[in-house]
Amino acid sequence: MLIVGINAYHGDASAAAVVDGRLVAAAEEERFTRVKHAAGFPAEALRYVVKAAGASPRDIEMIAVARDPWARIMRKAWHALKMPLLARERLSAQAHFASIGAEAARALGASAGSIEVGRVEHHRAHLASSFLVSPFDEAALFSIDGLGDFASAMWGVGRGGTISPMGVVTFPHSLGMFYTALTQYLGFPKYGDEYKVMGLASYGEPEMVEEFRKIVIAPNGGRMDFMLAPEYFTYQKSGAEMTWSAGEPTIGRLYSDFLAQKLGAAREPAEPVDRRHIAIAASMQRRLEEVIIDRLRSLRRATGLKRLCLAGGVAYNCVVNGKILEQTGFEDIYIQSAAGDAGLAIGAAFDQWHSSAPREREFVMEHANWGPEFRDDEIAAILSSRESEIASQGCVISQIQNEDELCRTTAATIAEGLVVGWFQGRMEWGPRALGNRSILADPRRVEMRDILNAKIKRREMFRPFAPSILEEAAGDYFTQSYPSPFMLMAYSVRPEKRAAIPATTHVDGTGRLQTVNARQNPLYYKLIREFGRQTGVPVLLNTSFNENEPVVCGPDEALDCFLRTKMDLLVMGRFSVRRKDENQLSSALQ
Repeated sequence: MLIVGINAYHGDASAAAVVDGRLVAAAEEERFTRVKHAAGFPAEALRYVVKAAGASPRDIEMIAVARDPWARIMRKAWHALKMPLLARERLSAQAHFASIGAEAARALGASAGSIEVGRVEHHRAHLASSFLVSPFDEAALFSIDGLGDFASAMWGVGRGGTISPMGVVTFPHSLGMFYTALTQYLGFPKYGDEYKVMGLASYGEPEMVEEFRKIVIAPNGGRMDFMLAPEYFTYQKSGAEMTWSAGEPTIGRLYSDFLAQKLGAAREPAEPVDRRHIAIAASMQRRLEEVIIDRLRSLRRATGLKRLCLAGGVAYNCVVNGKILEQTGFEDIYIQSAAGDAGLAIGAAFDQWHSSAPREREFVMEHANWGPEFRDDEIAAILSSRESEIASQGCVISQIQNEDELCRTTAATIAEGLVVGWFQGRMEWGPRALGNRSILADPRRVEMRDILNAKIKRREMFRPFAPSILEEAAGDYFTQSYPSPFMLMAYSVRPEKRAAIPATTHVDGTGRLQTVNARQNPLYYKLIREFGRQTGVPVLLNTSFNENEPVVCGPDEALDCFLRTKMDLLVMGRFSVRRKDENQLSSALQ
């Protein structure tokens, strides 16, 4: 049985294919359209996952959509009466979702009305996206994000193939909206910019946390609910406006003039970041941590369970995540790689699979490699078709004979201080590059962060770069060793190791690590192990293979990114493209 889950008409549109209870493919629409956080209908992603499943439209048992128009219908109606703009947006959205079956049929070239559509409440789909692919038979569940089906959080218990919600926080109270509003206020208005503020927060002290405790009202001591003080926001009166032009989502301003009066003038995007902005970011992050950690302690006590599954956009906050096991009483945690709204596609599909009949769970999502893969002959054809262009930029194409040589020469290149574009296997699912669509560099070189920013990434200097480390070595370099395969935890680097990996140690002494084992990604594990053999440090600096665009999907995009930036070496499958002038990056800042 093939069930296809989709997240549609929202940021990070996506699709996933589940065959007989096992995930076979998943991808975000942005990787195909090349529009960051692409919204609308995920036509390209849908076509990909159906093809990857080896199926045709007639094989689809159901399209599962992470939206239930009847969820909290009375609350929606009450707010619609108070907010005419919100009512118009809800009606417009409902019109889109009512036609999803027809849209899916059109994307797949099938006849209208031939595909059944099932609907799953937004936060239930989030809970399912984590628990139903986790290694746990029983766990406490927590979903927390901006807004979906008029709720911003849900918690409950998962057992076997069953999810039992225990409570929700409804509109207009939302920690996701809180974080997004303050991200806008700090001069980062684009959809998905919250991670920038998380990085910025580490540079300051939470001097204004008392003010933020007035903004987010969350009593401690067993409570799961929380409230936002309405005078600090605009969306509580008019709704949260989201539009998308050419696929790119945009959220209207969420913070009020009152917030600016209390905290000072909002920062314009072109203005420099000053001490006040950093203190505000640190205070906002601290308040988020306080509220989430206390709620998780309450959830631990209420359920009596020691395992936690976390989902929703706020679950991308790796700083909070890294503190959960130390501070809440939970002993195990699972967060899948696409914890935000893209992951709703997996959640909707697995929820429908387990809801349709009593079934044993047979699948655990141990890795994130669920996207397109390209054979060596396909890579060779692309390189051959662009050979003159490659040569005109002073680059040489070579073929690598075997896997041992591939890892040995690539590791040696990185150890020399050069930067490598690494394109292997299936594209990752979720926002993180995890060793298949990655730019790799030497974490031992303190200047590497500046080199990458100046010549390739061109991003804010306060954003950290991540370390990929052999799973068995994590405890040697970090104060926690609990596996973090999806780069969703920030742990403190051991003080005695910070000088060994300065390029991946953030200003606060943490690293947003990815642990790698041979089962999850054999080739990447082998590369890191070889780098460790050559240097004594089993760690690589790993950043996404892109330049202010979605992570590359196919060989053409990888080659384009390599040629327009100043990477030294591109490794795609068993082929490499090397610049003759290999010292251009290592000497760039001298």
